[in-house]
Amino acid sequence: MSSIKITMLGESLERQGGIVSVEKLILEETNSDIQFKHITTLPNGSTVHKVLVFLQAIGELFWNLLNQRPDLIHIHVSDRGSAFRHSITTLIGWLFQKSVIIHTHSADFHLFYSKLPQLLKQWLSWSFCKCTRFIVLSDSWKNFYIENLGLKSEQVIVLPNPVKIPAQIPQRIDSKQILFLFLGRIGERKGAFDLIKAFASIPVAQQSQAKLLIAGDGDVEQARSLLPTLNLIDYITILDWVDKEKRDDLLTKADVFVLPSYNEGLPMALLEAMSWGLAVITTPVGGIPEIVTQNQNGLLVNPGNIQQLSEAMQSLITDKNLRISLGNNARVRVKNLDINNYLTSLRCIYTAAINLESS
Repeated sequence: MSSIKITMLGESLERQGGIVSVEKLILEETNSDIQFKHITTLPNGSTVHKVLVFLQAIGELFWNLLNQRPDLIHIHVSDRGSAFRHSITTLIGWLFQKSVIIHTHSADFHLFYSKLPQLLKQWLSWSFCKCTRFIVLSDSWKNFYIENLGLKSEQVIVLPNPVKIPAQIPQRIDSKQILFLFLGRIGERKGAFDLIKAFASIPVAQQSQAKLLIAGDGDVEQARSLLPTLNLIDYITILDWVDKEKRDDLLTKADVFVLPSYNEGLPMALLEAMSWGLAVITTPVGGIPEIVTQNQNGLLVNPGNIQQLSEAMQSLITDKNLRISLGNNARVRVKNLDINNYLTSLRCIYTAAINLESS
């Protein structure tokens, strides 16, 4: 097939977060043999605005299917409202007899799904099973969706998130003060408050050799309010969400990336940090343990275990060789997730789905 026309449904490209990062990488890095039409189904703004934009997206999808005749619909989905919105868009694609790929990014779909009434569970299962292919971020997520939503094994494809590998990275061999970095939504789920408390419990002698920089959206002011009570104003800086250029600047200056999450899909921020050759401290949740191996390319601690987290940070303050080797191995580990490899795999998925639907 020489050229493929794809209608992509997903969050507004003006929003922040991992889903948008994946959307942008696909749209920006794809060769001209794939033509994308992106339709925003979730903008920033009020609930009323979000409802209006989704209704507009439905109208745009109908127009697109009737007039542009795409080969395939690629839907980026999370949980909660996103899951229900895209159960509708999936059915529209199915009714038009189009190949539909659902691409799920949720960190805690299992928690959301387990609390639903049986009728709503059946609705999501029935509608999602209408897709041609269902992309997940890890083997553990593949098992979950097959067992809980009734998807067929051949429907579900594991495609870990992509990363754009920087050509050159700093050596980080002469760090006088170790900079720990957290990027992402500041709140309970990603363990931001645990991280602040863990840093507070580092002995003073080692604490004086380190700094912690936290950047993101979410409960920013709540995090900042912890600093004076824990006497950490001189050691911790908390920024709002940073753009791509500032993010890369922070990844250049950092020595260690920390993401002590309770639930994850496969976090883009973690993959980006590994691609920059950073030692990482994170938790074995979601798809992370399929990427991070303990003491080989990162350190794994249990979610919510502040003592473990503090001890892991201490070990990377004092052990330069461990810090450097973990960072070097982390970069090697994610090289196969390079965006170019990813797009080759994605094109194969597109082609197979289209051929399957037309056969």
